[in-house]
Amino acid sequence: MTALEPQLRLPPHETPSVPASDADTSQVVRSRVAEAVAPVHRPAKPQRRRYLLLGRQIARAMRRRVAPLVKPTAKRLATLVIMLVAAVMALVTWDYYVTAPWTRDGRVRVQVASVAPQVSGRIVEVRIADNQFVRKGDVLYVIDPFDFEVAVRSSKALVEQRAADLQVKQVQSERRQHLSSIATSAEEQQVFAGTAVQADAAFKAAQQQLAQAEVNLQRTQVRSPVNGYVTNLLMRVGDFAHEGTANVSITDSDSYWVDGYFEETKMARVCIGDRIEAKLMGYAQPITGHVATVTRGIGVSNAAAGVQGLPNVDPIYTWVRLAQRVPVRVAIDNVPPGIPLVAGMTATVTVIDLGTDRPSGAQGLIAALEARLSDVLNGPAARVGCIPAISTVHVPAQSLSAEQEAPDLSPAQINPGLTPGMNNSPRNH
Repeated sequence: MTALEPQLRLPPHETPSVPASDADTSQVVRSRVAEAVAPVHRPAKPQRRRYLLLGRQIARAMRRRVAPLVKPTAKRLATLVIMLVAAVMALVTWDYYVTAPWTRDGRVRVQVASVAPQVSGRIVEVRIADNQFVRKGDVLYVIDPFDFEVAVRSSKALVEQRAADLQVKQVQSERRQHLSSIATSAEEQQVFAGTAVQADAAFKAAQQQLAQAEVNLQRTQVRSPVNGYVTNLLMRVGDFAHEGTANVSITDSDSYWVDGYFEETKMARVCIGDRIEAKLMGYAQPITGHVATVTRGIGVSNAAAGVQGLPNVDPIYTWVRLAQRVPVRVAIDNVPPGIPLVAGMTATVTVIDLGTDRPSGAQGLIAALEARLSDVLNGPAARVGCIPAISTVHVPAQSLSAEQEAPDLSPAQINPGLTPGMNNSPRNH
C-alpha cells in the first residue's frame, strides 16, 4: 500500500469486486488523481453544431453566386471615381498654375534719394552712420564753410559800396533836375540821370551776389530731402565733395511698394483696387495691400532698330510660347509687426478673391469650382472697367523747401545819414 491509499476513498459503486494487487491499486489511484486535476471539457451541443455548419454552407453558396457579379461592378465604379477625381484635380491644378491670379515673382520696391552737394568743398563733419534713420531736413554732413563765409562778407561790403554810390548819384541827379536852365544844361541832367540808373543796376547786382553767397553758405550743411534710412554709406571726414556728384543714398521710408510681375495669362483676373496679399520669403504673416496701377508697356526685343533704322524682327517662332510678365504695382496698406521692409526682397503676390456674390458653405464651394472649371475650358472672362483707360490715382505733389532770399534793403537803410541836406534846393541857401 502507498501513502495515498488510506486518504483515497472510492465510491461504493466503483469499488472493485475482486481484490486487486498493489500494482492495480496504484494504477486506480493515479487515474483518479489525473481526473481530479485535469480541466473539465464539455462537448458542444449537437443542435448548435448543426446551426454552425448550416451557416457556413449558406455563406459559401452566397460567395460563389454573388462574388462574380459584385467584384467587376465595384472595380469599374472605383476606377470611374478615381478617374473623375483625377480629372477634376488636373483641371483645378491647371487653373491654379495657369490662370489663377498669383505669382512668385514679386519684389519689394522703394524710391531712393541720391543726395549730392550743391557746392564743392572738403567735408569737415559727418553726422550720420550707415543704416541710420534720418528725418527730412536733418543735417547729413558739413562742408568747410570758410570760403563761403568770406564770399558773404565780401558781397556785403560790395553791397554797401554800391548802395553809397547809388545814394550819391541819385542825389546828384535830383539836384540837377531842380536847377534852372542857366545853372545846368539838359545834357548834364541826362548824364546824371543815366549815371544814377547805372548805379541802381550795379546795386541790385551786388544784392543778388550777396543772396547767392548766403545761399551757398547755407548749402555747406547738406540736409536730407526725405524720411528714410541711410544706405551703403562710404563717405568719411576729409573726403572732397564735388558739386552735383551724389555721395549719400537714402531710402524713402514713405515710398515702399510691391511690384508683382504677373503672367499675361493671369491679367484677366487682376483689377485696380483688388485686395492683395504679399508673403515675403522667411516670414509667415503676409503684407496686405491693393492694386494701385498696372503697367501699360513692357520692352519688346523685336522693336529694336536694326540697320537703316528698320525693325530687327527675330525670325524664330517656337511652338512653346512663354507668357510675358506685366508689372503690377501694389500699394501697401498694412505691414505686420516685426517685418522689416527691405527693397529687393522676394514676395509671393496673390489676388484675394473675396467672393462676396457667392453663397457660403457647400454651395459656395461648388460655385467656385464651377467658375474654375469654366475658366479652364472657356478662358477667364475680362471684367468691364477693371483697368480704366485713364488713371484715377491722384498722387500728391512732392516738393522741397527752397532757399528763401532775404528781403532787399534800400540804400538809405544800408547807409543811413549818408547824404544829409543834399535833397535841399540850392535856391534856399
